[in-house]
Amino acid sequence: MHGEVVVESETVNNMQNEANMLRCTMNLLTQAQKIASTYTDSGIPVLYNGSCYEFIKTIPDSAVKLIITSPPYNIGKQYEKKHDLQDYYAMQELIIDECIRILQDDGSICWQVGNYVEKSSIIPLDILLYPIFAKHNLKLRNRIIWHFGHGLHASKRFSGRYETILWFTKTDNYTFNLDAVRVPQKYPNKKYFKGNRKGEFSCNPLGKNPSDVWEIPNVKNNHVEKTIHPCQFPVELVERLILSMTNENDMVFDPYLGAGTTTAAAAKNNRIGIGCEILKEYYDIAVERTSQALNGELKTRPMNKPIYNPDIPYRTIPEEDSQHSLFEEVYRVAK
Repeated sequence: MHGEVVVESETVNNMQNEANMLRCTMNLLTQAQKIASTYTDSGIPVLYNGSCYEFIKTIPDSAVKLIITSPPYNIGKQYEKKHDLQDYYAMQELIIDECIRILQDDGSICWQVGNYVEKSSIIPLDILLYPIFAKHNLKLRNRIIWHFGHGLHASKRFSGRYETILWFTKTDNYTFNLDAVRVPQKYPNKKYFKGNRKGEFSCNPLGKNPSDVWEIPNVKNNHVEKTIHPCQFPVELVERLILSMTNENDMVFDPYLGAGTTTAAAAKNNRIGIGCEILKEYYDIAVERTSQALNGELKTRPMNKPIYNPDIPYRTIPEEDSQHSLFEEVYRVAK
């Protein structure tokens, strides 16, 4: 037809591919503007690809409100080299000493560790590393037990299903926002039955203290947050620490960033996350997840979501059961 322009399908495809590449480039440029790769106090996340010891030297004294990390356990994972235990201790001491230097006086350090295994014998790393913090006169506020339901199965000892978080503060004047991390009450409608407060609710309407034993699923293959990192922090674990130990716009640092859960959780909650990761493939994931958090696109498991929520039918106990005749009890019948 006269005046009609005919465009080959291959040409259209090429144009679409070029447009997609341009959009990807623009997205990367936008991310680069939101995330710095070297230390800055400009109020944006900082993710450094390289040695944590090199990076931490660039951070000023008393700059950070909260340090959260899970260092290598010295068990020969793909992201670490296994060392003699004394050498491992010395390397941890170098990093911990620097972390205490950059910590604010009202700040906290949360060091999450498991066990080192040697010749089938376990050595708890929290006990091994405690003296490093103690020599700086830090105060241990809690030894938090992170309990999870899945892990490696043992045949000659009980299977390990928990790790620990050592929470230290630098002084007695530290930030702790309990109301921000309360969990649902077990009996939310419980009331006083006598005395001057009879009839009033006997529990905090905001919820209860989550205690020092945290039941949070670890990140396995079917987890919504799963990446290629083999030992990934769940966002909920980090969020509970960030919300309770910092305020908005405070700086949160992770010297062993891994897949970027700490910086992503910080961005999600209006804190400034900084961290370093030596392996490029994990660093790229950390940048992507932190960018997603900044844009409100990070997929996470909701805080305080029940671990088990089976659809179990109910059955009323027969009335002829004299032991329960005074109560209309309902109990769950497993499928």
